[in-house]
Amino acid sequence: MMDKKPPKPAPRRIFQERLKITALPLYFEGFLLVKRPEYQEFKYYWTELRGTTLFFYSDKKSTIYIDKLEIIDLTCLTDQNSTEHNCARFTLVLPKEEVQLKTENTESGEEWRGFILTVTELSVPQHVSLLPGQVIRLHDVLEREKKRRLETEPLPGASAEKEREAREECVDTMNPMPVCFYIVSRKEATEMLEKNPSLGNMILRPGSDNGNYSITIRQDIDLPRIKHYKVIRKGKNYTIELEKPVTLPNLCSVIDYFVKETQGNLRPFIYSADENLGQDSKINGKRERLKKHSDMK
Repeated sequence: MMDKKPPKPAPRRIFQERLKITALPLYFEGFLLVKRPEYQEFKYYWTELRGTTLFFYSDKKSTIYIDKLEIIDLTCLTDQNSTEHNCARFTLVLPKEEVQLKTENTESGEEWRGFILTVTELSVPQHVSLLPGQVIRLHDVLEREKKRRLETEPLPGASAEKEREAREECVDTMNPMPVCFYIVSRKEATEMLEKNPSLGNMILRPGSDNGNYSITIRQDIDLPRIKHYKVIRKGKNYTIELEKPVTLPNLCSVIDYFVKETQGNLRPFIYSADENLGQDSKINGKRERLKKHSDMK
């Protein structure tokens, strides 16, 4: 049974970790029952709307999402009749799937509908039943989302060279490199994972050959084990060299794949300036060279 009280936001530390991983602004959050086509039944998630993406977490305190849904291409949002008392139910119709959502009460249902339609249609919907304060929040989110999109679009009227430079400058926003990417060697990645297990257990790093990548993971099963996986760039896609190769559209999807396949047991290694790794200047220097490395791809 879902809690009828308004959900409290996640603790600040968890919020900051999620922000690092998703690299998107948080607009709304709360519990949702979600049913995607591949699900046999509804799944209960703590859900965040960041930008135009819904991130699903197993609970309010999890820092790693277990699934996500991009809704920028939403075709329509349709209401469904619910036989359950005080429960809102609606369907997100997307080009490739239809996703059913249920909320804990009708009020939160109206809020979810309002925020989803605001960020996908870039206008505040007129047909939602919300209080004045909630409508003000929708207008605030609308302005933030418009600004976010403007910052990720190429400059109009610029020369081809200026457009290229503009795209390079915002590449991290439009298609961000995973937060667990470090320009380190195989040996250095292994040392980072072994010395700092609390920061995560998965690092993305440059491969031994130009243009490709590798993933180093540390798993504690019977004894700690280090494994390495090649990630080969093929055109605009990336293929993980497994027994049955997996091809994905970008590096963030590669990291998502490992997280989801291990049900969250693998976590991106996230270095914070607040942490003392014993090699701060070394890692920060590698971070500063990240953009140069991306431009060389």
